[in-house]
Amino acid sequence: MLKKPNLIFVIFVLFAATLACANPTNPAAQPQNVETIVAATFQALTATAPNSGNPPPDETPGLLPHSMYFLNNDAAGLAQVYRLEKDGKTVTQITLEPAKVGSYDVSRLDGSVVYESNNQLLLINSDGSNRRLLMDGGPVDQNNPFLTSISSPVFSPNNETIAFGHGGLNFYSVVTGQSNLVLENKFQDFNGNKVPMEIYNAENYSADGTKLLITISHYEGGTAAIYHLNGGALVQLQGGEGAFICCGEGEWTTDGSAFYAANSTLGMFSPGLWRVDAATGVVTTLLSGDYDANPIHLADEPFLAPDGQLYFFHGTVPGGSEFVNRAPLQLVRSAADGVTNLTVIRPETYELLNEALWAPDASFVVAAVASIPEIYQGGEARLIYTDGQKGVVSLLPFAMNMKWGP
Repeated sequence: MLKKPNLIFVIFVLFAATLACANPTNPAAQPQNVETIVAATFQALTATAPNSGNPPPDETPGLLPHSMYFLNNDAAGLAQVYRLEKDGKTVTQITLEPAKVGSYDVSRLDGSVVYESNNQLLLINSDGSNRRLLMDGGPVDQNNPFLTSISSPVFSPNNETIAFGHGGLNFYSVVTGQSNLVLENKFQDFNGNKVPMEIYNAENYSADGTKLLITISHYEGGTAAIYHLNGGALVQLQGGEGAFICCGEGEWTTDGSAFYAANSTLGMFSPGLWRVDAATGVVTTLLSGDYDANPIHLADEPFLAPDGQLYFFHGTVPGGSEFVNRAPLQLVRSAADGVTNLTVIRPETYELLNEALWAPDASFVVAAVASIPEIYQGGEARLIYTDGQKGVVSLLPFAMNMKWGP
């Protein structure tokens, strides 16, 4: 999950979706600016090239419960999809695109990958074979990229439908090859220019496939909503004044009745921890980041485990703080309300946490930790056990947009 440190970055995430990924031509050269520093942190991994007929390795139980997919640069400096096998060591490159891969998703059933590259929606098998074009979005107007850009493809749990953004929220049928626009983007004309009022992007399905969490982007900022597949109702958020729930931050409960969201930055948006009822959209504030509170609670990456315990990263700052970005966070556990029996379960602090991927049983979390403060997407992938007696394992030098496969 991605961070939102300031408005410029929020807008960049909402309309551009991903950072440019380009390695410097001379790795030994000293970085001259932030863009160069960021590019230098992306690692070109030594990976197994895609094959044309063999399924991914079926390892015996290893370090990971599932294979883990992620984005990283290839040797040419282009972002591609990679897979880390269950052994926690073997890396396989899945895509070989001539342009960088943007947003993508993985089928939990067969490991196939749907992704966007060069404004095309593409589908590929888990071994990198059978690449096929699902949709071509055509040239992108760089002044108004939201008009024609393809973005945020997401598999339904049964693998039969792909939700994605293109002129609005669309559903592509894998069975029939047909695409259906269900929510059209809304614009307002301003001196001949189209100003985005509501831009719809898919985020993730509930486990039962009946609901889809979406982001609604505005000209400045954005929010979340729940699209119900049965009947097509769009449930907007209600209450939780000051809550910043947006941009892929939601984590569904197993039964799909609600999702959790959190924010660990203070300034333009309020930090805190929230629970959203999927049927009504009612937002319940669990930990308040109100400016008048003392201390102010910061939270990130919440996950409700099967045992009913809520795991997340947490920190506090004194009341009256005006701006907090990159605060030190610790791994904690609590009851489902985020407050009862709130306990720190590991001693380490993480100031540069950019995203996290939870094990299904909450026995560990894979955290992407940046090497420098200027990087807001991806980082070193560290396996952090929720059992504080176990050590932290470094999985990868760099990973971004991590997802579980089969």
